[in-house]
Amino acid sequence: MKKYFVVFTSLLFALASCSSDDSNDSTPEPEADTKPIEVYLTVRSGTQRLAKQASLNFSSDITNLTIRLDSTDRKQEIEGFGGSLTGSSAYLIKNMSEAARKKLLDDLFTESGIALKYLRLAIGSSDFSIGDYTYCDESGINNFAIPATDKRDLLPVLKEIVALNKNIKLMGTPWTAPAWMKKNKNLYGGSLIGESVYNDFSEYFVKYIQAYKNEGINIDAISLQNEPRHEIGSYPTMYMEWNEQNEIIRDYLGPKFKQAGIATKILIWDHNFDGYDYPTKILNDSKTKEYVGGAAFHGYGGSPADLDNLLRTHPDVPLYFTEQSGGGWNTDDAIGNMLYYMKEMLMPTINKGSRNFLMWNIALDSSNGPVTTTNGGCQDCRGIVTIKDNNTYTVNEEYYLLGHFSKFIKEGAHRINHTVVGTKPSNMQICSFLNPDGSKVVVVLNQTGANQQFTVRTGDRRFTYSLFDQSVASFVYK
Repeated sequence: MKKYFVVFTSLLFALASCSSDDSNDSTPEPEADTKPIEVYLTVRSGTQRLAKQASLNFSSDITNLTIRLDSTDRKQEIEGFGGSLTGSSAYLIKNMSEAARKKLLDDLFTESGIALKYLRLAIGSSDFSIGDYTYCDESGINNFAIPATDKRDLLPVLKEIVALNKNIKLMGTPWTAPAWMKKNKNLYGGSLIGESVYNDFSEYFVKYIQAYKNEGINIDAISLQNEPRHEIGSYPTMYMEWNEQNEIIRDYLGPKFKQAGIATKILIWDHNFDGYDYPTKILNDSKTKEYVGGAAFHGYGGSPADLDNLLRTHPDVPLYFTEQSGGGWNTDDAIGNMLYYMKEMLMPTINKGSRNFLMWNIALDSSNGPVTTTNGGCQDCRGIVTIKDNNTYTVNEEYYLLGHFSKFIKEGAHRINHTVVGTKPSNMQICSFLNPDGSKVVVVLNQTGANQQFTVRTGDRRFTYSLFDQSVASFVYK
């Protein structure tokens, strides 16, 4: 076992909370409230899954590794953790019995469960839908209407969720424009005709936001196209290069939103980390940038480190993470998969300043469906939960992945800075947050190969903890 030494008289290793930037080792003012510290633990070995542990008390103990929080140094606001309420997810949830559906929604969206606070919605069909459709299948934008399928499945479920959390963040994204706006006249593959449909395509979003508002549902953000550089002829997709997206936002969509008094954010890109050139080029247009509410990323190509390439040029752009799925390609056990996504995706993405983190389907069935088509899209994706035929469901590793954050990080919370005194092992990660009520949340992941003992300090108060290898703990305290 490696031994780690701290030279207190001369050397402080300062590592920023959820950030690669160094920061000053400042000490906040003492805080008076000394309620016990709550601990929630998931361990790869054994059966503990987001399990509440015995409370800790503040003490004078010291360890060789100290995590020092600075609640005065606030970073990005956290808008929420969640997933996508796809057509397939809505269909499965809607067809549960009333009692089973209530239990599931409570488990996902209230504090008795994991309190998810952000949902992504498909504007029309995706690769997880009940059939092929858009919100304007008949030629002419005045034929826009919420499709019967979404009126039957999506809207009722969404309204039940909004009743549980009226402030839940909702993002809308099309996988394709209506076929009559496309060169190939097909929902599968292809691209927009060109400038002749840019006005109607932009009006499509205006009408979508207004239609949902009429249903009592607020759309907080939209993106113009899911994965705009992925175009294939086997399920709903559409190609849209950066210069086209830039022109539509700058000359059509942005002005339309402004004229209509629509505050919904316009998120650009909505594709993989390694495509950072796309949002960079759009943001280089200062006129377009006035209308952009953020850049959205997926985790299927590149890594969170690629965000630095965008931030070097546009450090002020809000970041969002809008899709990552687990599935049949994961070869580890469930908690091994959870720890992988937490270490490689969730924590470093928040590290770089993302305001949210979304997994893919909220719910799928035992056959990883229903899927829109059997010869395209993801055939072995895993939902956050799996709904079974007998009105029961099982929670998957994604549930615990999100729950270690979403259950404790409240609406209006901010990531806060911390410094680490001592040598932090490379496979130990830390995130820290401040809730509006003054409570702090610290999430620590340990994949170092050994148990790790550390101290968490806020002001003049501290507590110590020994965290198992291959585990993650969430600490909540005031």
